[in-house]
Amino acid sequence: MTVGEMLSATVPMVRTLNLQYLETSPERAVLSLPDQAEYHNHLGGPHAGAMFTLAESASGAIVVAAFGDQMARAVPLPVTSEMSFKKVAMGDVTATATLGRPVADVIAELDEGKRPEFPITVEIRRADGAVTGEMTVVWTLRPNR
Repeated sequence: MTVGEMLSATVPMVRTLNLQYLETSPERAVLSLPDQAEYHNHLGGPHAGAMFTLAESASGAIVVAAFGDQMARAVPLPVTSEMSFKKVAMGDVTATATLGRPVADVIAELDEGKRPEFPITVEIRRADGAVTGEMTVVWTLRPNR
């Protein structure tokens, strides 16, 4: 089962918004949000909440791809998120997330008994390539006690 299939099966909001997993790796994830009238805002483009969910889901896909093998000893949790809106989004939008720390460094901190934090940055683009939004999510791996 791929990361996208697993998240689609276990996270109801992913299914609700019909998010599509185009690429998932430990360092990068690309997801798309198809244009759907039921999730439009007053301008006819994707609602801010739908774009937030798209971007946060892209960050979560990296977490699963990079740290899925650590889930028996730590729970991944978002710590903070910040989102900025750059241009009006219309039509299909795509989020590209990038891990901001080497996987090995995060796991090394976990091995030391620490609660590592790591940023994931996300760009949301519309079909013409224009960046419509940016998000940073800081995640942690909370060790099981």
